[in-house]
Amino acid sequence: MREFLVEITTTVPEDTSQEEVDRRRAAETVRAKELAATGNLARLWRPVGELRSIGVWRAADEEELHEKVLGTLPLRPWMTFTVTPLESHPNDPGNADGTK
Repeated sequence: MREFLVEITTTVPEDTSQEEVDRRRAAETVRAKELAATGNLARLWRPVGELRSIGVWRAADEEELHEKVLGTLPLRPWMTFTVTPLESHPNDPGNADGTK
């Protein structure tokens, strides 16, 4: 699987009921756990004081990432994504043997 750095901004439409927001957020928590269990969601952070997320996601390619991973998120209709494909860096301290 390839890795992707994904920045996610979620904007809830103004006319959305709190009940709908709560329902989707609860479903989002469940789906994130499922995607973590399958290895598609590796890490997820929220910058301090911001309402966006930054994560490392995994998929076979960018098409699969959008269609079968990010596209399955319950909050997807309210999300915008910035996707950056990643590759190993030769100086990555997490890459102990120095291979790509």
